[in-house]
Amino acid sequence: MKIGILGATGAVGRQMLECIEERNMNVEEVRLFASPRSLGKTIPFKGQETPVEVVSQERLNGLDYVLGAVSNALSREYRPLIEKAGAVYVDNSSAFRMDPDIPLVVPEINGEDALGHHGIIANPNCSTIITMMALAPLARISKITKLVASTYQAVSGAGIEGQHELENQMVQIAEGKEVTHKVFRDQIACNVIAEIGSYNDNGFTTEEMKMQNEGRKILHMPEMKVDCTCVRVPVMRSHSISVQAVFEEKISVEQATAAIASFTGDVMCETDLPMPLYTSNQDLVYVGRIRPSLIEENGLVLWCCGDQVRKGAASNAVQIIEYLEAHR
Repeated sequence: MKIGILGATGAVGRQMLECIEERNMNVEEVRLFASPRSLGKTIPFKGQETPVEVVSQERLNGLDYVLGAVSNALSREYRPLIEKAGAVYVDNSSAFRMDPDIPLVVPEINGEDALGHHGIIANPNCSTIITMMALAPLARISKITKLVASTYQAVSGAGIEGQHELENQMVQIAEGKEVTHKVFRDQIACNVIAEIGSYNDNGFTTEEMKMQNEGRKILHMPEMKVDCTCVRVPVMRSHSISVQAVFEEKISVEQATAAIASFTGDVMCETDLPMPLYTSNQDLVYVGRIRPSLIEENGLVLWCCGDQVRKGAASNAVQIIEYLEAHR
């Protein structure tokens, strides 16, 4: 295989490259693309320094797959070039996720959808992936009718700048200095901010609506209703989600526990508590605190955590390529 990575110098792009190497994929060549200011830089891959290039039709030609870790605008700009090159584009932006002709894929859940692609596959939102990984084994027992979720999203979800801002603010607090902020709307250290994304007319943010819109598409449950609140928290890495799911038929805690424990990609924590500290830098989603809802007869409440840079973005995209290769 020959694989290109758009946005290769960013956190997700670098993680994509690391995942390709970790998973020992049969890759003949990788081509790393970034903005002109990164031209001349190199990134290590399999013991060699790989140069960073600027996107061009010539350098996209000959690639089998392109992994995208760029903005919506750049993704739309590069898509025709990738299509002309004949490569399959796995896009991590939100530009094409809700296009009915473009598969939105989490391989463990709906990998077969990827096989119907027409040259492009969308990678879902990070919190949506983690939440759906926890819920998918339950949705196979009984259809989900309603979902109430609150996400607790790490600062790295806003990129490396988010991490730096939290680090700098913790130093400022320790030294008794004025706390400054630029990435987030207010101080994030020792604080939480219940706002991620821009606001829609219904009062929900764009980030919050992804849980309903993308969740419906991934689970093939177009009628599922979702209320979601997305919160930025002073955690470096890994998102956590509190979920109440209501099903058409009652599912016992024992049934749910067994289903999650046997689902590829999930870790059922029956005694331990899922925490961002322990789910970072790996690809598994940890699920715990399953209990019957006190207000919904057919409801269950649970807590899940997962690394949003890896399973919530980079690893999932790389897994899509693996799925396609395995089903050629």
